[in-house]
Amino acid sequence: MRARIVASTAALLGTCLLACSPPSRPAGTVVLASGSDLESANPLVTIHPLSRQIQRHALFVTLARFDSALVPEPYAARSWTWSADRRALTFHLFDALPWHDGRPTTAHDVRFTLEAARDPRAGYLRAGDLAAIESVTAEDDTTVTIRFRQTPPGFPLVLCELPILPQHLLGTVPRAEMRRASFNFAPVGNGPFRFVRRIAGQRWEFARNPGFPQSLGGPPTIERLIVAVVDEPATKFAGLVSGELDMAGIPPSMATLARDDPALTVLEYPVLFSYALIFNPSRPPFDDTRVRHAVSLSIDRERIIRTALAGFALPASGPVPRDHPLALPGESAVNSSTADSLLDATGWKRERGAGVRSRDGRTLSFELATVGSGDNAAEQLIQADLAARGFDVRIRQMELVSFLTMARATPKRFDALLTGIPGDLSLSFLGAMYGSDQSGGSLDYSGFHSSRLDSLLGVARAAGVDTIARSSWHDVQRELHREHPAAWIYHARGVQGLSRRLRGVRMDLRGELATVSRWVVDTPAMSPSH
Repeated sequence: MRARIVASTAALLGTCLLACSPPSRPAGTVVLASGSDLESANPLVTIHPLSRQIQRHALFVTLARFDSALVPEPYAARSWTWSADRRALTFHLFDALPWHDGRPTTAHDVRFTLEAARDPRAGYLRAGDLAAIESVTAEDDTTVTIRFRQTPPGFPLVLCELPILPQHLLGTVPRAEMRRASFNFAPVGNGPFRFVRRIAGQRWEFARNPGFPQSLGGPPTIERLIVAVVDEPATKFAGLVSGELDMAGIPPSMATLARDDPALTVLEYPVLFSYALIFNPSRPPFDDTRVRHAVSLSIDRERIIRTALAGFALPASGPVPRDHPLALPGESAVNSSTADSLLDATGWKRERGAGVRSRDGRTLSFELATVGSGDNAAEQLIQADLAARGFDVRIRQMELVSFLTMARATPKRFDALLTGIPGDLSLSFLGAMYGSDQSGGSLDYSGFHSSRLDSLLGVARAAGVDTIARSSWHDVQRELHREHPAAWIYHARGVQGLSRRLRGVRMDLRGELATVSRWVVDTPAMSPSH
């Protein structure tokens, strides 16, 4: 079977992978695959998960970062102190961190970054996490103080994920124009890797920053990191087998093949990434909560996980993964009788022999937009499940940029989307996902909004993410279940195929690239081990 996969994709490898990496790869080069072009190098406008990891772990630095136990530790800030009333947080920065163009990184860059991220015109994904900030002051070049309107529940976790940006390069860009800044595709960072070049739709190249301070971890071990755009799953696998790729996310169905190859290894790891069917509640048939709920009850999540994902996922009953301490237990099983009752209550009736429902002669149909160009197995299984309830579902496959543009646009002009939603430890993605006033709305795919949800999110956000806040977050999840702006399908687990020449790779909830600075590439003279 592996031979058939490699043979059937040889031509595609020739046109894609050879264009994405040099025919003779320099020593110390790692090539990893991305299913789509990186969205941007600017953290203020980026949703794409791999793009955000490149920003956080390779190209830039953050004030603080998570250790392997997900506890914040110093990074660009060597230390921080709280005021006596715990309404002011002062950071003391390392004073020898240059931008890749030679300019120093200062507290003024931190102030600029936080002010830009708080500005709704910039559209930062996690603006809601910064809403409690009253002011940001650069006391001097190495000291910055954040003052809060009220005492925050703890250390702002967003500061472990928001990279510091260069004021001297982005300070003149209007906030509303940030998405179109030339910086986004020719960035200047201050992290362990520097940007080399981008070939649109093919690859991004980053090189080792030999001047990265030892106090922040020192220069990376590898010399060059190449992100190659390879969207076909079989092509990714063939690239791993041929040695053109060192790392690639692979379909769960190919995990056994990869484990059988002596040159490859497979890493399975937890991810804060969940898949949902997002409804547009502003147009029929999803302007009725009962229809949205009926769709959710009709989807066989266990079958999708078993058939399309080879078991590498957990069924979802809501937006918060079940192993998160604030998750609300729920039922994710199919309930076709309740789904039929809900649809009957809306006035949709099953046509005899046709298996569809209509009202006033209209067919109960909708278009399901998704990212991809392959068989989209999960989408087809959802299509089949809903056909049994009388829905006529048309699948529309799109490339990522067009999909995101459509999803973010206002007003909403789609029927429904199937998409992955990146989560975070603070649960701020709930506010962003549903367009709450407390969020920046950057992930506001559904356009769903209600004063009750805003109120509940405000209470939960103020309570923080400690387990004592469990009841507040449970109230939010109950409200989302009642309104059903989305049908959550599954919580993903990551599956990566790796070349055994690549060592030191560790993956956890921080992401696939959390340890990229410490990766090691074996040379032919070395004895590979992993």
